[in-house]
Amino acid sequence: MTSRWYFASEEGFSGAPGDTHGRPMRMPLQGVTVVVTRPRAQAAGLAAMIEAAGGEAVIFPVLEISAADDPAPLAAALAALDDYALAVFISPNAVAYSAPAILSRGPWPAGLNAVAVGGGTVAALANLGVAPTLAPTTRFDSEALLELPEMQADAVAGKRVAIFRGNGGRELLADTLRARGARVDCITCYHRSVPAGGSAPLKDLWDSGCFDAITVSSSEGLRNLHELLDAEDRQRLAETLLFVPHQRIAEAAHALGLTQTILTAPADAGIIAGLCAYNWRQ
Repeated sequence: MTSRWYFASEEGFSGAPGDTHGRPMRMPLQGVTVVVTRPRAQAAGLAAMIEAAGGEAVIFPVLEISAADDPAPLAAALAALDDYALAVFISPNAVAYSAPAILSRGPWPAGLNAVAVGGGTVAALANLGVAPTLAPTTRFDSEALLELPEMQADAVAGKRVAIFRGNGGRELLADTLRARGARVDCITCYHRSVPAGGSAPLKDLWDSGCFDAITVSSSEGLRNLHELLDAEDRQRLAETLLFVPHQRIAEAAHALGLTQTILTAPADAGIIAGLCAYNWRQ
């Protein structure tokens, strides 16, 4: 099947799963259409997983990612890079909008330890040759990162820490590290915003009865989605299956009255597992 992209160019995915003898495997998402709301640069992976399982992915980004409005904080961090002990990357976007600039100065600094919140960020760093990376392995959030021994007070006190992130967001990580004695600089290296274009494509899907579920990968994305919709479509959202990979997003969904929310395991792997495990024939 071909993915339908909104706010992006048309692009398809090919290839169906098969066993080692080339026989078709079970397609748990056969006949199921799923809306993927990740930013366009991160949507393709989950869309491909959905289609490999027999479903159709409709890509409808609810977050637009661009370079930071002000390049000065990143430039200042690069100038002081040798003073930092830890470089924390909040997301793959943080890697994309800062790590190439770091590496443009030469090899990764020997005394700078790379830290990532989640597996996708670890992979993004590894793709640039930055490894090993300190990261949690069970939950992918700031709380899990702060539980690691390497992030405790006896390990970070007196050290300078750079947190590469987008505009806004939670202050838990920075505030906790400061309370533990670290000197923390938050570097806004990319900008998050609501995409232009409105919700008309999603409204058309609801009108035609052409999709079965929505995936949302961040609380901010969920808020953006909700704000894009009028009263009628907010009611339809409340009646639509919503697959989310983190308890915090599920709590935000329930606060908005979205009672058809299904909490999956973390990241895209958790979302696709949740989608495939759901009983679509009920």
